[in-house]
Amino acid sequence: MKVMLTGGKGMLGRTLAKELRGFEVVPTDLPDCDICDLAAITARVCEIKPDAVVHCAAMTQVDLCESNMEKAFRINGKGTANVAYACKKAGARLIAISTDYVFPGDGTGAYSESAIATGGATVYGRSKFAGENAAREILPTCVIARIAWLYGAGGPSFVHTMLSLADKGLKEIKVVDDQRGNPTSTLAVARALCGILGDRRLEGIFHLTCEGEATWCDFAREIFRLAKRDVRVLPCTTAEFPRPAPRPANSCLAKDSLRKANLPQMPHWKDALAEFFAAGI
Repeated sequence: MKVMLTGGKGMLGRTLAKELRGFEVVPTDLPDCDICDLAAITARVCEIKPDAVVHCAAMTQVDLCESNMEKAFRINGKGTANVAYACKKAGARLIAISTDYVFPGDGTGAYSESAIATGGATVYGRSKFAGENAAREILPTCVIARIAWLYGAGGPSFVHTMLSLADKGLKEIKVVDDQRGNPTSTLAVARALCGILGDRRLEGIFHLTCEGEATWCDFAREIFRLAKRDVRVLPCTTAEFPRPAPRPANSCLAKDSLRKANLPQMPHWKDALAEFFAAGI
């Protein structure tokens, strides 16, 4: 099976290019593959003739999206629509990568795939939600794969930021302790996508975050423990670190669709992080 990647140079795309074993993977990215140009992306997909396209390309800088709304919607919304149109013309299956930010982030429990998404409180979330809706309207059989708190080889990620601060000699770091989520490795996402790609009957929404939940403070402490760095992590509130884009207090996602499809479950976030460190970051 031939699988085309958009955003192949990004953190997730790089991992998928290496880890989608058993598939012929064709990574694409700018400047040769512009998802914002409908004619160009359609020509590229028709040229490659993939069985499936995993659409990773996106504007993911959450704060930058707030001050560049037009660009965010052009890439995350219209760009995803363009990829869906291209897949439809080429007869390719579409798996579009999305985010926890499509939820308001104020719930008390983990959001399931059936929970109502609204686009949340950020430009990033609303633009990604626009992309989800466009993909499902154009290709009703597509898969929407939502991820969150992602880290992977080469970064950029929270893991790399924490280690960079430690490298600078910091012995104490304040980290937010009132936001909860599922730290997730790109390797775990790649393995889950292998299962979804292997069953063409699957469609709809899948949450692909690791099991177990943590705050950013919990996450940081585990990073330093595994890295054997003597850094004291001090809990703080979101209010102490105001950002242009409001962060969701609850980013936890339930993985009901994986269970219903009888696919392997996501690993616990601590196990995935330990594997990441063992493999070398």
